[in-house]
Amino acid sequence: MRCPRCRVDDTKVIDSREADEGTAIRRRRSCLACGHRFTTYERLEEVPLMVSKSGGGREPFDRAKVIAGVSAACKGRPVSAEQIEQLGEAIEEHARLQGNDITAAEIGMAVLDRLRGLDEVAYLRFASVYKDFDAAADFQRELVLLKKLQRS
Repeated sequence: MRCPRCRVDDTKVIDSREADEGTAIRRRRSCLACGHRFTTYERLEEVPLMVSKSGGGREPFDRAKVIAGVSAACKGRPVSAEQIEQLGEAIEEHARLQGNDITAAEIGMAVLDRLRGLDEVAYLRFASVYKDFDAAADFQRELVLLKKLQRS
């Protein structure tokens, strides 16, 4: 680290501590050339999570979009706002574990997987939009799939 006073790059760390509730490290340093003391902060640089859309476009991941879609599917159902928020956080965590780029289809499937355990009606509502149902037979097929998954 270069000294801000004399610009020499020979400094010594005197003290290190957590800062900003554990999201940074605060370091007290001393310049070995001029003796000037100064503070530096080390923070994790987060790379933005990008979503590849089916049409070929890319956009940053937006947890609010996931929460809005799940909220619409859960309207009138016994699912709390806290459960929906937790689901949104779980989806974002799942997406980050996949790397810096994830497809919208992977996000949709992850939402369906979690909704299935949360509320079956919300699951079917979300699936009807996500999978673009256009006939009653689509609902029937999804119900059969849902029952198979419950048995296993």
